[in-house]
Amino acid sequence: MANTDASTFQARLLRPANPDADDSWAFLVLPKAASDTLPRRGRTSVEGTLNGHPFQATLEPDGQLSHWLKVPHALQEAAAASFGDTVRVQIVPADPEPEPAMPDDLRQALAGSAEASATWNDTTTLARVDWIHWIESAKQAKTRARRVQNACEMLAEGERRVCCFDQSGFYSKSLSAPKAKG
Repeated sequence: MANTDASTFQARLLRPANPDADDSWAFLVLPKAASDTLPRRGRTSVEGTLNGHPFQATLEPDGQLSHWLKVPHALQEAAAASFGDTVRVQIVPADPEPEPAMPDDLRQALAGSAEASATWNDTTTLARVDWIHWIESAKQAKTRARRVQNACEMLAEGERRVCCFDQSGFYSKSLSAPKAKG
C-alpha cells in the first residue's frame, strides 16, 4: 500500500467482552483523526496494513463519529499481534468500494419482487451498503424481518436510498464499538 493519503496510527488490540461463537477475534477503535480522513461516517471499506501485513476490511461505525475494525485471528497471527498489543495501522479508503455481501433473507425477498430487484440493481454500491447495514443493525429478529419487508416495499416504489437511517449511529446511538473485556 503506497498511498500518500493513507492514515497511519497506533491502536491497542482489544478483546471483546461478549464475542460471538468465535472468541478469537479482536478489535481496535480508530482514533478520531484517522476516521476523519475517511469518506463517510457509516460503514466504509479500507485497504491497509496491520504491523506491515496487508488486509482489506469494512470498518463499522462506533456511534461516536469514528469507526472500529474487527481483527480476525488469522490477521492477528499474520501481523504477529495478540490481545492487548499496540499495533501499527495504515489505512486508505478502498477504491472502488467493494460490493457488499447480500444477506440471504434480503436476497430471497428481492427474488420475489421484480420491481424491488430492478431498483436494487440500479442503485449505487454505497446505497446497497446502507440498505444492508440498516437491515443488519436490527437488534431483534422481528425488527430485521420487518426491515427486509420494508426495504422491498420501498425499493419496489423506486426508493433508491434507505431513508431516516443514521448510518453513523451518532444521533440515534444505535451503533457502537464492542465493549472491551476488562
